[in-house]
Amino acid sequence: MNENEPQYLWWQEGIIYQVYPRSYQDSNNDGVGDIQGIIHRLDYLQWLGVTIIWLSPVYPSPMKDFGYDISGYTDIHPLFGTLADFDTLVTELHTREMKLVIDLVPNHTSDEHPWFTESRSSRDDPRRDWYIWRDAGPNGEPPNNWLSVFGGSAWEWDENTQQYYYHAFLTAQPDLNFRNPDVVEAMKDIMRFWLDRGVDGFRVDVMWHMIKDELLRDNPPNPAYQEHMVTYDSLLPVFSTDQPEVHSIVHEMRKVLDAYNERMMIGEIYLPLDKLVTYYGIDNRGAHLPFNFLLLHVQWDALSIAALVAAYEAALPPGAWPNWVLGNHDQSRIRSRVGSEQARIAAMLLLTLRGTPTIYYGDELGMRDVSIPLEEIQDPQGLNMPEKDVSRDPARTPMQWDTSEHSGFTTATPWLRTDRAYMRDNVATQLEDEDSILRLYNRLATLRQNEPALKTGSYKSVAVNRNGLAYIREANGTRFLIALNFSHRPCRLQLHGQLEGEIILATAPGLEGTAIDNTLYLGGDDGIIVRLAN
Repeated sequence: MNENEPQYLWWQEGIIYQVYPRSYQDSNNDGVGDIQGIIHRLDYLQWLGVTIIWLSPVYPSPMKDFGYDISGYTDIHPLFGTLADFDTLVTELHTREMKLVIDLVPNHTSDEHPWFTESRSSRDDPRRDWYIWRDAGPNGEPPNNWLSVFGGSAWEWDENTQQYYYHAFLTAQPDLNFRNPDVVEAMKDIMRFWLDRGVDGFRVDVMWHMIKDELLRDNPPNPAYQEHMVTYDSLLPVFSTDQPEVHSIVHEMRKVLDAYNERMMIGEIYLPLDKLVTYYGIDNRGAHLPFNFLLLHVQWDALSIAALVAAYEAALPPGAWPNWVLGNHDQSRIRSRVGSEQARIAAMLLLTLRGTPTIYYGDELGMRDVSIPLEEIQDPQGLNMPEKDVSRDPARTPMQWDTSEHSGFTTATPWLRTDRAYMRDNVATQLEDEDSILRLYNRLATLRQNEPALKTGSYKSVAVNRNGLAYIREANGTRFLIALNFSHRPCRLQLHGQLEGEIILATAPGLEGTAIDNTLYLGGDDGIIVRLAN
């Protein structure tokens, strides 16, 4: 390699795959997935072509929010296994030259965490200021109008100490006070505990929530609020999230990572683009990858997506590395958002854009949101607001492995029901079908990992109209043209310049091996990758 060529790190070159541990593989037949189950499926993940596993929480927890309410930061919940199991997972991944990123949940703990037990024991306890406590208003009302993401006031009255505590999520998830330097140091020690065990990085939960307005000013009303929206959206979280001081906390966390060799940090941040990119930090000393969720909510058409990609590329700070996300445990699955045919286009888009892609488990099978009867809902967001139909359970159902009962996830009753379509949409069946979406994901990932132009090369849009988008990825003189039809109708794209080549990968069978020139004719839902002639 030329010594003047940029050197890329594993998190820039890799493909992230989110494992939601409750739903991936049950190894002990209790109906809930676990770490040994994940280890059992590592060969599959290696075959698929992913290189980085992002593991959702496996810490001790009362499971009020399924692991995002942590009662112990430096251990493993028995439901998922042991620390020894975790260490085996790290070793097995590293043996396969894969990496492990784990969830870090710094914003809040469980109300059963020893820190909070001490904090609420008395107003004089040394850990009182580790959480956000405030006196009631003149008439006993909460300190301000802030709302919980899961419904209702974000303030909970504590009868024993006669004060309110703040919780951005469940009452059982009190927020830590990151204005207290002792809290910051405690969280840094937790990071070191896991880094010393060999984890390669962290996905930091609700990073933009970590600091609140010091004056606790009321949030203003949201003029765009409509009745069908969750109550949290009735106010704009101007003072309860995204405070300027959060960046100094992120920088402190980054310094912990920088003391180790090639470790990284992802930030969960649901903010507009101009605010999102500030989380890269000054001189890119913040989060390595502030998660880019733009594809989760964009209108699914060529013009909107082309504009989104252009805006994101333009907003990136110098030297910042992009990333793209199609789905996660909090959002409707991509197939349920755009349909079966367009889910294949989404896969090609995700794995050919510039930047690190993140795949949500099961999306490689075209898994869909599963209808969960009201009496089976597990998710607190759905339980607290049943009239809003906002449960996240439909996107968290068990991974579909084969045609056996419960699709090979468990022999017990699974914690959430399996999709009735599992007889078709499962790993074993799709492995036998060369034209399946699973095979498409595998081929896309393999091509990406073998071609520097697709892995780390430049991005240039070359054509867009109301139906289609075409762009070129290039590195070291090798160029690929990607053309995607975001509609069900035929699409013609007129390219500029002398572009000739051969289709090497397509979402639909029969197109590969076809030569193309400056005018592309795509059928409905067609996506192609063309190796361009030099």
